[in-house]
Amino acid sequence: MFQTLSRLIITRSKVMLTGYLVAIVIAGGIGAQVFAKFDSGGYSDPNSDSAKAWEYLEETFKVKDPTVVLIVKSKEGVDDPSVRERALRLEAELRAEKSAETVVSYWSTNAPSLRSSDGKSAFIFIYLRSSDFSKIDSAGGYYQSKYDRDYEGLDIDASGTAVFANAINGKIQDDLKLAEAISIPITFILLLLIFGAMVASAMPLMVGVTAILGTFFALFLLTFFTDVSIFALNLTTGLGLGLGIDYALLMVNRFREELWKGSSKEEAVATTIKTAGKTVFYSGITVILTLASMTFFPQNFFKSMGYSGVAVVALAVAGALIPLPAIMMILGARINKGLIRKSSLVVKDDGGWAKLARFVMRKPISVVIATTIGLGILIAPIADIKFSLVDSRVLPASDPAAASAAFIADNFPGQESNPIEIIFPTASDELESIERFRSQLPQLEGIVRVDQLTQVGEAARLVAIHSMPPRTPEAEKLIADIRELLGGIDALVGGVAADYADTQGATARTLPYVLIWILTTVLILLFLFTGSILLPIKAILLNFASLAATMGVLTYIFINGHLTFLVGDFTVTGTLDTSTVILIAIVAFGLSMDYEVFLLSRIKEEYENGRNNEDAVAFGLQRSARIITAAALLLATVFGIFVISGVTSIKMMGFGVAFAILLDATVIRGLLVPALMRLFGEWNWWAPKSLRRFRIDHA
Repeated sequence: MFQTLSRLIITRSKVMLTGYLVAIVIAGGIGAQVFAKFDSGGYSDPNSDSAKAWEYLEETFKVKDPTVVLIVKSKEGVDDPSVRERALRLEAELRAEKSAETVVSYWSTNAPSLRSSDGKSAFIFIYLRSSDFSKIDSAGGYYQSKYDRDYEGLDIDASGTAVFANAINGKIQDDLKLAEAISIPITFILLLLIFGAMVASAMPLMVGVTAILGTFFALFLLTFFTDVSIFALNLTTGLGLGLGIDYALLMVNRFREELWKGSSKEEAVATTIKTAGKTVFYSGITVILTLASMTFFPQNFFKSMGYSGVAVVALAVAGALIPLPAIMMILGARINKGLIRKSSLVVKDDGGWAKLARFVMRKPISVVIATTIGLGILIAPIADIKFSLVDSRVLPASDPAAASAAFIADNFPGQESNPIEIIFPTASDELESIERFRSQLPQLEGIVRVDQLTQVGEAARLVAIHSMPPRTPEAEKLIADIRELLGGIDALVGGVAADYADTQGATARTLPYVLIWILTTVLILLFLFTGSILLPIKAILLNFASLAATMGVLTYIFINGHLTFLVGDFTVTGTLDTSTVILIAIVAFGLSMDYEVFLLSRIKEEYENGRNNEDAVAFGLQRSARIITAAALLLATVFGIFVISGVTSIKMMGFGVAFAILLDATVIRGLLVPALMRLFGEWNWWAPKSLRRFRIDHA
């Protein structure tokens, strides 16, 4: 395959380059339409009991959640006649809005639950006609801009799912533009310093940008079949630029190395594709299989990340194997034009990395003990880890949507806009048991009020209001208590808190299958790539140690609230978002395997060329560690810039991935890998004779 590809590129370089770039430009132009189609949700399990309860509410009881919630505040108190008069005028104005299907308020219903504890504020609920996400998103922005203001002396704040969706989508898109405006120039400067030549420095950006544009097209096509999370944008740009840089670094570095040895450009391209190209291909497969595991989860958030991750990695590999070698073929030695650092052209066999490797291999036990202690210190805070899901607190506390949600939590007696909905599909057969359950329900900690049973045909509905925020461990426990109290009664528990509990449960149930998939595929691929039984096991254990250290640091910062200067201001909730933690873990694991393949590929090549174990490690580290650390620095820059985001989950993802990458490229690859390979000696390369024929030849 690689010989055929190199032959095509050498003989048809201009045709292949032009065809690829034209296809990407067209795809990018079409894919740009995806920005209007993203969804800010996707955290729910569509197969859960809470999802089925919601179907009953919509179809049988004709119930909808209020999409926009207005908080009306008045110093005179909401029961003042003049306040009531003005509030009813506002309600009439809202009913005249084309997008509003139903509007209800404290003043039109006289429901005490819609009034704040101090009597100075009350709710107006707006139910929209459309369930289309893009229309809900735009409606949230519309109602906030028009009504979040002073109205005839009444102070109005806007909240609700539509307002939150509009706020978080707008924030992410604005943050993404800022992040790209900062990261791309910084990345190019770093590339210039690493490559030491203007032309060579532009190659990684070409691979990264084409991968991103192609992925936008893939995501646009997906929106016709499923919802795609807005958060896929950040993963697409981060991985696209990052892996584009990684793969281009490996390819360009090998091409320049071959030119420095005196090879012709044809020979250099052929060798580059055969060696570095093969590494990029198998490394990409490893990352793709790791990221594909996210499609196992039922939530669209994870599926979106899996789809975007697979697409962007595949396109980064394609960009490194097709247009990049074609450009190398066209440029030849001119790839070094714009030289600013002559030392970048010199290939050293015994430089600083080789010396570090030999130092580590002289004292492997001491290095292993010291690094294990260091990792243990980083891992220690993980004892305090707690999980939740994204809510309004993910936005900056100063954001109007977040401030409104905080005001509701502080001033209203229960989660009136987020009730627990209990549906009894066959209520007529169990009325006595249901009434007994209803009488016991208020005794559960966290229940504020239980309404009367409402029956429609065979089915019945019971509404309970709780006090705690719905997406928290406390709410999850309350849902578990309610389901236990139900006993054998045929019932579906729904609402935001139940949705959260079901989502956490679905994640926990799916996670073992994800781990089995990742471990199995990575072990098989690394065995095929290295021909070793021991090295794949070592790689996975070291990756888990690196991930545990990353989770410990995230706990220390985002739960315990320390070292916040590293990431900027955010609302400390005492929990980590489950979805973001899993995303960080899977992405970081995939990228760690990326670097593992880079390193082992070169060590294996040196070993198969006749060097002994120690020399192969030293020379392999010398030739690859510079690329790995440079790639890690650049990738950490691309992801790390996301800490400027005002959205906590994006901030956490950026910092978590950046930290994991840097830890892996330095402590793990620079110290632990050579130390352990020295301790294992020739056992590094052992495999049963019956399996040796399956390994990939690196010679």
